[in-house]
Amino acid sequence: MAFGLELSSPQRHRGADSPRVTVVRILVPSETRPGEQRVAIVPQVVPKFTALGFEVHVQSGAGRHAFASDDAYRAAGATVIDDDHLAGAFESADVIASVRPLDYQRASRLRKGTVTVSFLSPVGDIETIRGLRDAGATGLSFDVLPRISRAQSMDALSSQALVTGYRAALVGADRLPSFFPLFMTAAGTIQPAKVLVLGAGVAGLQAIATAKRLGAKVSAYDVRPASADEVKSMGATFVTLDLEALEGSGGYAREMTEDRADRQRELLAPFVAAADVLITTAAVPGRQAPLLVTRAMVEGMKPGSVVVDLASETGGNVEGSMPGEEIKFGEVLVWGAKDVASEMPVHASQLYSMNIMSLLTLTVNEGAVVVDPEDEVLAGCAVVIDGVVRNQAALDALGGGS
Repeated sequence: MAFGLELSSPQRHRGADSPRVTVVRILVPSETRPGEQRVAIVPQVVPKFTALGFEVHVQSGAGRHAFASDDAYRAAGATVIDDDHLAGAFESADVIASVRPLDYQRASRLRKGTVTVSFLSPVGDIETIRGLRDAGATGLSFDVLPRISRAQSMDALSSQALVTGYRAALVGADRLPSFFPLFMTAAGTIQPAKVLVLGAGVAGLQAIATAKRLGAKVSAYDVRPASADEVKSMGATFVTLDLEALEGSGGYAREMTEDRADRQRELLAPFVAAADVLITTAAVPGRQAPLLVTRAMVEGMKPGSVVVDLASETGGNVEGSMPGEEIKFGEVLVWGAKDVASEMPVHASQLYSMNIMSLLTLTVNEGAVVVDPEDEVLAGCAVVIDGVVRNQAALDALGGGS
């Protein structure tokens, strides 16, 4: 059975004998979380939404941090909503598109059947989930989008990881007090920096590629043996440890035992010590980031070395790293990531806009927003459908109640 919302949007008429055209209203509010600079839909993607039957409404100033002006939205065909009319826009919207999920107050006041699209964490955003449940609304989340071929164009985790991986290499190059590339000069030869990347997912591979473009000598490690070929295709050396593989579902790594984690850290220690820049990107979906590097391992690196921990916000791959802070461990700088994709809001927002468009393509059916629980993609990313909590992790966090 498909769950649908019959649209209450105004119906346009092109003439007495013309067919009735019903539009789907999508609202893009300004992001309210401190430090968030992305916007859910950028002006250049608005015409694509219009072609799909959407009428795009954007809160005034929503795109300012991504250098998307109100005039640019108007020129693209969107309607810009001032703050005085925002409450009405929320009430009449069929879809709310945002980067971060709505807060409880906004979520709980949505019209029944309204669909929200965001990075809604089934465990971390419980108050929002309660609000959607209480309102009888629907919450689609990129955090739990299935990692299948059909959903690749919708995979916002991957698109934003592309941004963070690129940024990580730039941070390492900027903070390192020496060159990345090889230089052969009349005064002598400067050897290239050695960069070690832990985790070869999308962010890790992009960090590898960027560091290579900057001229560094790059090596990488991942618990999944299948990633070795990808690492080598980027021109990097794959670090092989005498340990069992930890391939998980959907291409992710699975959680390891503490004994194996200790042994892995022991075997990684000499590779970490030899690196000028260490970039860590490892994550296990829905769980705290694995501890890959201890403080003692960091302190064993050469003076002036740099550590970039992209997992800092979810507990950190590096012991002692703090999100949004730069900390010195002896003579080694540890940079803790926070809102990294948001630091490059222009292209991060553009990629995210296309992810939203691809996902919403599955929901528009003859003038209605329809979330079909039989569709593998929609079933996987729907945390709440019409007020019914469907995600098991969210149900557990709520105490088992729906």
